[in-house]
Amino acid sequence: MKLPDTLLIPDNCALVLIDHQAGLAFGAQSMDRQVLLNNTLALVRTALAFDLPIIVSTSATKVYSGPLLPALRALLPEHPVLDRRNMNVWEDDAVREAILKSGRKNLLFSGMLTEACISLPVLCVQQEGLNAYVVADACAGLTDTGHEMALRRMAQAGARMTSWLQVLLELQRDWTRHDTYDAARAIVEGNGGGYGIGLNYARDML
Repeated sequence: MKLPDTLLIPDNCALVLIDHQAGLAFGAQSMDRQVLLNNTLALVRTALAFDLPIIVSTSATKVYSGPLLPALRALLPEHPVLDRRNMNVWEDDAVREAILKSGRKNLLFSGMLTEACISLPVLCVQQEGLNAYVVADACAGLTDTGHEMALRRMAQAGARMTSWLQVLLELQRDWTRHDTYDAARAIVEGNGGGYGIGLNYARDML
């Protein structure tokens, strides 16, 4: 059966992580920082479980923002991190080339700040004929209003809004897919809050 083009599958998407750094997390007020970290870790674990290309970029590491958050670096210990000076990764030759080299048309975006470092490249890739998926609960802005306005603007430009759990369930889609079942279930149990507690309970009761 041919899968609908509107659905994400492991072979058609890549993850773009932008500026998950402590200096920016200090200023992000639109989401509890621990929730943001939990959601981002779940998203990265999902990308690893389904073997998605992952492009990681940071900015101003020596000036203000600091390195990639340690918890993310622990998940991606040998992964290249592309540092840059500008806010828009699409205007950075190295990052843009890495994204295009992935060969994937559907790009999942996660990072900070929603108002600039997420919205600017998302608006650009949409114009390039690529599909931007903003993992909204793995992004944060300076304010609730700023975050929400950025999400609205991106959506108006054609970007798709999603969440880390929707990404995971969309990629798995069928719990009889044994190759990724254990990893997907472990992510839900470890990062999925009440849903994960329910899965643990069901396993213990059976």
